[in-house]
Amino acid sequence: MVKAVVGANWGDEGKGKITDMLARQADIIIRFQGGANAGHTIVNDYGKFALHTLPSGVFYGHTTSVIGNGVALNIPVLMNEIKSITDRDVPMPKILVSDRAQIVMPYHILLDQYEEERLGGKSFGSTKSGIAPFYSDKYAKIGFQVSELFEEELLKEKVVRVCEQKNVMLEHMYHKPLIDPKELLATLHEYKEMISPFVCDVSLFLHKAMKEGKTILLEGQLGTLKDTDHGIYPMVTSSSTLAAYGAIGAGIPPYEIREIITVCKAYSSAVGAGAFVSEIFGEEADELRKRGGDGGEYGATTGRPRRMGWFDCVASKYGCRLQGTTDVAFTVLDVLGYLDEIPICVGYEIDGEVTTDFPVASKLSKAKPVLKKFPGWKCEIRGIRKYEDLPENCRKYIEFIEGQIGYPITMVSNGPGRNDIIYRNSSLK
Repeated sequence: MVKAVVGANWGDEGKGKITDMLARQADIIIRFQGGANAGHTIVNDYGKFALHTLPSGVFYGHTTSVIGNGVALNIPVLMNEIKSITDRDVPMPKILVSDRAQIVMPYHILLDQYEEERLGGKSFGSTKSGIAPFYSDKYAKIGFQVSELFEEELLKEKVVRVCEQKNVMLEHMYHKPLIDPKELLATLHEYKEMISPFVCDVSLFLHKAMKEGKTILLEGQLGTLKDTDHGIYPMVTSSSTLAAYGAIGAGIPPYEIREIITVCKAYSSAVGAGAFVSEIFGEEADELRKRGGDGGEYGATTGRPRRMGWFDCVASKYGCRLQGTTDVAFTVLDVLGYLDEIPICVGYEIDGEVTTDFPVASKLSKAKPVLKKFPGWKCEIRGIRKYEDLPENCRKYIEFIEGQIGYPITMVSNGPGRNDIIYRNSSLK
């Protein structure tokens, strides 16, 4: 059985917690796309962790954590991340890295920084982790695949060829120091030593695991609205954030993905630039940001304050549809307990007409939110384990949103901890 855990919106929906929770009954957890440019925050018996490359199931001794071929693999970052959890008494997890994964190179990170500098006020709000240059090289067929680290003659030739190309850009476009092929080759030798114990034919490993009836979780990074094709282009990431891409990014048949758990926040938040129709500002946003998440709404990787907004039914319905949602996990509901009334964005007004269908990005800049207000429940809901024990106004809020998006909310998260979860008509328990 293969299940995917993915985001409905801009990312930061709480996928890490849901993956960590479902990993209790899983054998294998796979990161299938993205890189160390975003993070998943996990709160468990070991403490609070921000993961960037490792899958969110690494805290269980019975699981195998897999870095799939679709991931932008920053090898030193992965090594540091493994050390950061084992230094805090987490047992060394079982980790496999696909031999077909490609490597984020030091020059990818530099080129990312240089391009954001060059663009100035028109930048994409990159985390400067090298992700866009990495995927550019992957599709231009000049990236370094993990398997190539073990082919010395190929590596020597390729290093020279790649440096020639990159140095033209560094000299004439960015006016920055050039890359020395010998130094780059030495770096790749270091990477080989670091990653060697983990390298595996992941697709074959998963094929055997599925034949044995293992439970496999695909863990996505970011959310639908950051997908390269279906998101708010060009303010998107450089890989597909959809569950469908899990089949490609892990190397499994698409028909094996049976359940798609799409994670939605009970309000909206986003890191980085781009259209955000239900966004709020000033004191209203500051208060929600301060109360949000576990210790406030700040990026797990960047520490940047997240942009805040009310729940967006238009974006979430679209996000769930593109993911192929079977179950919605509704997170951070407990945060909203301080509000007398809670607005929900139920439509977009564009050029005088109201739509409930999410448009292309170029039209979003003209969209104004159509808000419907609901009475708040004005109490603490952490600790509640049964849906019927939630305050009536809280249940009405959930059920209205469920009706608007058209997908079943089967899990409600009412706190940061692993056990702060309410199952509602769910087979995922």
